[in-house]
Amino acid sequence: MIIIFGRRRLGKTELVRQSLSDRDDTVLYQATETTPQVQLDEFVDVASESFPGISRIKAEWESLLGYLTEQDAIVVLDEFPYLIDADGSLPSVIQRLWDQELRDTAATLILIGSSISMMEEATLLGNSPLYGRFTEKIDLQQLDFDAACEFFPDTYTPEEQVLVWSVFGGTPYYLDSIARDSDLGTVIQQSLLSQQGFLHNEPEYVLRTELTEPNRYFAILKAIAAGNTTSNEIAQTIGIDGKQISTYTQKLARLRLIEREVPVTEDKTKSRRGRYRILDPLFRFWFRFVYGNEDRYDRLGSAAYEAVIEPELADFVSQEFEILCQDALPELYPAETFVDIGRWWYHEHEVDVIGLTNNGTMVTGECKFTNSSLDYSALASLETHTDEIRWSPSGEPVTHEYALFARNGFTESVREAAADRDDLQLFDLTKVVESVSMV
Repeated sequence: MIIIFGRRRLGKTELVRQSLSDRDDTVLYQATETTPQVQLDEFVDVASESFPGISRIKAEWESLLGYLTEQDAIVVLDEFPYLIDADGSLPSVIQRLWDQELRDTAATLILIGSSISMMEEATLLGNSPLYGRFTEKIDLQQLDFDAACEFFPDTYTPEEQVLVWSVFGGTPYYLDSIARDSDLGTVIQQSLLSQQGFLHNEPEYVLRTELTEPNRYFAILKAIAAGNTTSNEIAQTIGIDGKQISTYTQKLARLRLIEREVPVTEDKTKSRRGRYRILDPLFRFWFRFVYGNEDRYDRLGSAAYEAVIEPELADFVSQEFEILCQDALPELYPAETFVDIGRWWYHEHEVDVIGLTNNGTMVTGECKFTNSSLDYSALASLETHTDEIRWSPSGEPVTHEYALFARNGFTESVREAAADRDDLQLFDLTKVVESVSMV
């Protein structure tokens, strides 16, 4: 029994279809929101293509699935939450089949769901009938940067790859549908800013399938996208009691929409300096630029991207660039074994990239995704902030290594400093992209 769940558009169904493409003993049924009887009739129609004898079986789940189990079939129930909505006893039926028949046969049952909350309640939580009975669980995530780049044209430069990744993220449906023969501005204009764009209302659609009262969640996501990342900042921005925030943020975290970060040197379960970030770049783009601004883009028409998005795009992309730099660190410092990689902040001090090793070496880095070259002030700032970090795994003095990451190169003074020092390395955008692709 295999459980596959994850947010919509990640390719769960296609993953299963590709995996079973050369099999003739499969039943791949995609449920819809309809009545229990219609679902059973549709299931029988699909199953009879591979197992004609099923049409003689009584049209109830226990009998139908029991028959297919006897045939050692591979049965895929896609959009499993729709089936539970129509018949709440189905998880218990499958539990009985597993306990009495299925686990001792060569049959396979694959349950797929896009409603993360319902899939957890039906299969993963301690009080669910199927808890502990599945043999494999796949929590499908977005593609990483390297895999996402497989969707891009070969003509894309490393900078273009970072820009597209920072807007569309690693969701296959988004990546597979963008126009590959157009520049980024045109793609954003046509797919996101235009009322007719295929992604114009995508985040709203996804959220409304998971949330019964989404308005407050929308307000929270918009606040985070605007840079209000602590619980207090979010509460003040949307006008609710700060004590209520955790109820909503925990729900959004369960749906893989946000995550709570803490400084990399601290324990996530104990730190009180948590900040929230939106995990999906397209959602972050939508809540920063699109949500609530539809009328503005209608007035601007085809000039919307150039007037509104382009001036702020580098600032928007900088967060994803920092994450790529963090991901590249193991390849950029192959002699080091990193036990933790992330960010760090305290009051006005902040470091974009920190790598903590198992031998007392700490790599700290500054990232600049700007149109100008990274200058010496960035290095001086990095050293100042690094001096404020309190970390020493063994109580011994820490060995410091410094890294500078830049979109558009480095000034002469920075290059001279790197040439004179053994503890400073410079990495341009191309090097970061190459390194992430090798991790």
